[in-house]
This record gives sequence, C-alpha cells and structure tokens, in this order.
Amino acid sequence: MGAQRRVGGSGSYTVEAMRLITMDELERVTAALPDCPRIVAAGGGASPLALLNGLDESLDNWRLFCVNAPLGVPAHDGVCHETVFLGPGSRAARDVDYFPMPMSTAPMLLSTSCPPDLVVLHTTTVHNRVVSMGIEVQLMAAAVEAAKRRGIPVIAQINPQMPFTRGDGVLPEDAIDLAVEVDEPLIPVDPAPLDDDLLQIGDLVASRVHDGDAIQIGIGKVPDAAARGLLGHRNLRIWSGILSDAAMTLDQAGSLVPHRQMTGSSLLGSLELYAWADENPRIRLLRSEKTSNPATISALNGFVSIHSALEVDLFGQVNASRFGLKVYSGTAGSTDFQTGAMRSKGGQSLVALHSRHADSSTIVGRLSGPATYSQPSAVITENGIAELLFRDEAMQASRLIERAAHPDFRDELREQAERIGLLHAPRQS
Repeated sequence: MGAQRRVGGSGSYTVEAMRLITMDELERVTAALPDCPRIVAAGGGASPLALLNGLDESLDNWRLFCVNAPLGVPAHDGVCHETVFLGPGSRAARDVDYFPMPMSTAPMLLSTSCPPDLVVLHTTTVHNRVVSMGIEVQLMAAAVEAAKRRGIPVIAQINPQMPFTRGDGVLPEDAIDLAVEVDEPLIPVDPAPLDDDLLQIGDLVASRVHDGDAIQIGIGKVPDAAARGLLGHRNLRIWSGILSDAAMTLDQAGSLVPHRQMTGSSLLGSLELYAWADENPRIRLLRSEKTSNPATISALNGFVSIHSALEVDLFGQVNASRFGLKVYSGTAGSTDFQTGAMRSKGGQSLVALHSRHADSSTIVGRLSGPATYSQPSAVITENGIAELLFRDEAMQASRLIERAAHPDFRDELREQAERIGLLHAPRQS
C-alpha cells in the first residue's frame, strides 16, 4: 500500500498510496476540494464516466477540463467545460470555455491558467505494481505531474476492460492516491460507412503517398477512406495524434513497416481496436507534447499529414473547427502536424473533404469564420486534386475552383474570385 502522505488543498486529508475506495466515499473526496474546483479528466473513449458522475453527485459548481469529452459526462448547469477540443459532451454542455491552442502546447495550460484541483484517470488494473492509462495519454501525463507539484490528489477509475498500452501512460502504482474499481466497457466510436465519393477521395489521397512514407491519419470518414486507398502500399510508418481503426486496418493488411511501433497519444475507435491494442508491443502512446511537436514531426522524412476540413476558401485558408463563429471541435493537432509535414524532407500537408455539404459548396470564396490554418500542399475532393504549394494566389484560387470544387458551384466561385480580386474577368473584345 505504501507510505501515507497528505494531499489536497484547503481541505487536505491523508491517504495511503493507491488506496481503494468505494463510490460512497467520493463525498469525502469532494468535501476536501475548494469552491468550484477544476477536475481534469481523460476524454474520448477513456473518459471515466462512472467516476465523473459519482463526483458530480456531491458538487454543485465545478469545472471539467477534458479533451474530446464524450456524451455521458456531466454537462448540466453548474458544470463549466474547459477544453482545447470539443467532443460531443462539450457540445451538449451549456457552459464551455474553449482554449484555441495546438496540442503541442496545450499541456502548458495545466501549469498556468488551468491548474487542477483533482485529476481523474481511467486506467488498467495493477500489473506488476504499475498501471497503464490505456487508450489515452495525451494531456493526462502532464495532469499527473501538475497534481504532484500542487500536492492535490490523483484518483483513478480502475477498469479490467482498459487495454494495457506502453509508453508515457505507464505509471507506478503509487502515482495514484485513490482508486475506484469499475468494470465497464470503454466508449466505442465505430467507423462509418464510406460512400463512393469518399472512396474516390481515399484513392486520390493514396495517390500522393509513397511506399515508406510516414503518415498522420486520424479518425473519421476521410482517414478511413484514406486507409482503404493505402491498403496496397508497403512499409508505411504511422506517427499520429490519434490511432484509430484506420491504423489497425493498415497493420492487418501488411501496409506498415514490420515490427516498427505505431506512435500516437490516444486510441479512439471500435471495441475491436481496443482489444487489438491490449498488450500490443507495436502500439506506443506518448504525451501530446511529443507526438504533436512540429520539430519532431519535421525530422521524419516523407511525412504526410492527412486532415479533413469543414471548408476551404479561395485564399487557401482551411476551416476545420467552426461552423461560422461557433466552435465545433478545435485546433487539436492540425496546425502542429501541418507545420511539421511542410518542413519534413519530401513531406506534404493534405486536406481532403467532400466538395459539397447538403446544398452548399465546401470550397468557398471566403471562410465563414476564423481559419484553423492555411496553405496546405494540396486540397483533395472527389473531383480531383488542387495543388496549392508554390503557386501564387491566383493560381491557387483557379485550381481550387477547376479541380476541387463541385461543378455546380464553379461559376459562382469564379464570380466571387473576380469580385475579391483573385481572378480577372475576361476582357471584352
């Protein structure tokens, strides 16, 4: 059990290292917290829902700092969500504070403007006196360090269904102060069906990737389509923020370098993915300061970042995070990986998306809100590939219109390009 030590702020109490408690004892934990405490918790499929909802029962007002919070986390009045990336749980919350920061620097929030009062992990059961954070490391390694500096408690939801992964998420047992045993399935995000346009996009993305390249491939329809297109490639390397079913698909197809580790900071996908990751020596999850570091990414020759987007404008600006002025998701690692890819020897930053959404063009004259980043190597839709790198702005606009935009919107886009001075109207004879 280890030696006793004192943890907590104004309501400090003494615990033994890694002391098991029940849900009924959580009220004692919350009683030791300051008014409106900040609780930092794992997100995505690793969100400790049972523990968070148990803590919520004895808290009136509190702040939840969580990246990609899923549905099921407390989101009612009195709970303020703080995040660098909104998941469906934060989009459902009434009170959200969004921090527009890339993942490479986001952990610094925990030692500056967002210090934790309680850190909540979701881990494996104890193996040889260590636990693993399982499918999410991301900001949580920095959160544990911040807790130790501040002398505040780390509590874990210990779950036998959490896969054991290697990397920065492996902690000594005594790094955890309190633990609650919860045996429940993780939160899955199953791959969605791919339509013909997505399959075409995936094939076009794959046409830009060479055997032996390093790729960043996340979660969603576009990454899944890209993975389908890449099944015939060989000796690919994966360095990503999220490892999804796309990574598993490529590995099982023999598309990756044999015996080389796939590196990410979290796993998010199907229950099959989580089972595949358990004790898998080829999976390595590192803290986001490492995986999203542009300098580290740029040192990987032939690095290709593959991102989706909501819209791209004729100036080559990419919106991947907002509907108009309303934040939908966040910056996440997109700027980090785009910067690293553009500085990699032989690297590329690819943006892929459908050319239309409902009755609107996703290639637009001007973005409807702030840009997430700008100037990728190429923009890819089901209609073709618009090369942007090393082209002047007029050529960029022309290529986006003629090679990426949906044919139904090209005339309108040409008119917009002329009005904003990107293209010149033909002279009348």
